Amino acid sequence: MAVRTTSWLTRPGLLRTVLSHLRLALRLLREPSVPLLAKAVPLLTGLYVISPLDFVPDLLPVVGQLDDLTIILVGLETFLRLCPVNASAFHRDAIAQGRPYSPMSPVSPADEVIDAEYRRG
Repeated sequence: MAVRTTSWLTRPGLLRTVLSHLRLALRLLREPSVPLLAKAVPLLTGLYVISPLDFVPDLLPVVGQLDDLTIILVGLETFLRLCPVNASAFHRDAIAQGRPYSPMSPVSPADEVIDAEYRRG
């Protein structure tokens, strides 16, 4: 039984997924409804990548760069998971339709419905 090794570059679906996540993340960074804590994740990821302190030093030819790439991918996925679902869905639809960036329209208090029953004591 032979083991077949392939490069991740031969899988266009993986590269396409990473690029679409990057595009979505750039839009979500500009979105006002995304919390600042979530927006701090890409900032901290970037600081780690440019920092001289690494888990695996960059002096090691391939392993050092894979360490940085792994941190970038984990930071990207973490950021996307921390973003509100409705903001992610809005911007995914906008990307699919080819619309330029525009922030989500805020929900006005008049649009919210509170269903309740009044009971007198």
